[in-house]
Amino acid sequence: MNLSSSRRDFMKATATTLLAPSILSNSSMASAADGDIVGHGSHRYKIQAGWGKLDAAQFPVKNCHEMVIDSKGRLIMVTDETKNNILVYDRSGKLLESWGHEYPGGHGLTLWNANGEEFLFICDPNSGKVTKTDLKGKVLMTIEHPSKVGAYKPEDKFLPTETAVGPTGDIYVADGYGSQWILQYTSKGEFIRKFGGSGDEDGQFSTAHGITVDYRNKSNPTLLITSRAHNAFKRFTLDGKYLSTIFLPGAYVCRPVIHGDTLYAGVCWSRLRYLNQTPNSGFVTILDKNDKVISNPGGTKPEYRNGQLQLMVQDKAAVDGILMHCHDVCIDNDENIYICQWNAKQTYPVKLARI
Repeated sequence: MNLSSSRRDFMKATATTLLAPSILSNSSMASAADGDIVGHGSHRYKIQAGWGKLDAAQFPVKNCHEMVIDSKGRLIMVTDETKNNILVYDRSGKLLESWGHEYPGGHGLTLWNANGEEFLFICDPNSGKVTKTDLKGKVLMTIEHPSKVGAYKPEDKFLPTETAVGPTGDIYVADGYGSQWILQYTSKGEFIRKFGGSGDEDGQFSTAHGITVDYRNKSNPTLLITSRAHNAFKRFTLDGKYLSTIFLPGAYVCRPVIHGDTLYAGVCWSRLRYLNQTPNSGFVTILDKNDKVISNPGGTKPEYRNGQLQLMVQDKAAVDGILMHCHDVCIDNDENIYICQWNAKQTYPVKLARI
């Protein structure tokens, strides 16, 4: 056996594997444009970059952090602009109403439908609290620093980024910019437990940025929790026991969003340059009910080799200047995708129309 030759072949193959996505993402001189088609397989979309654009002097945004859709089909978005923390759109992109001035870090937005009555949970890491409101913004409950219920020491960081509400009304708070714990409370705000924490073990997190309850197995709902710096979602039982990891190499995923049998997520960054987290490299990733990636609108085509998902990055030529840092997605009943972006020149949400 020629060891030198084998080593050269190995290095050549490795280099090709690692560099191919970056080369692909920069291979075309064409610029992305409104109306362009993105995505793969059966999940392809037409870009509508002007959807939701408003008069910035009257209704400004800083970062369009997250969006949910209520039972009437209204799209409710949170921003960290205190002139109007909440913007409510119809599906055509028309503004219906705005409210909220007290959320300087308006970040996580969760809709809870409690037997026909709908509520919002707003996470503000800047003020270190979670606020429950009605759909008009009336404050109904506040979850403050966990030291008040004995779950943290007073000096521990609490910078909540997301919430989810379980089948019994339990509230799960992801301390994604703070101490990396998932905190579980009753519907009345009484502390139950915490799990996770910072680290690289299976049951730990590196940026526990998002959380949702996965009801696709109706007899056994579970928690899906983002570990963004690990490029992963991690699955837990409702009482905090680790089950499994969905590894998404290259994709700094945000909140998992489930519509029907399909899982969607915004990717805030990908690993374009030297396999590092790269600015302005976001896209959207879509997984089927078996946790397999089936489309990456704005990203490279998902590829599996021997059952292992390969590196995914932004397809720069496809979305350059339109998708920068995809912080969240919202899916309507026609399976159109609405993308909220962080650090994207204070732009409004982008719509991807399903084709």
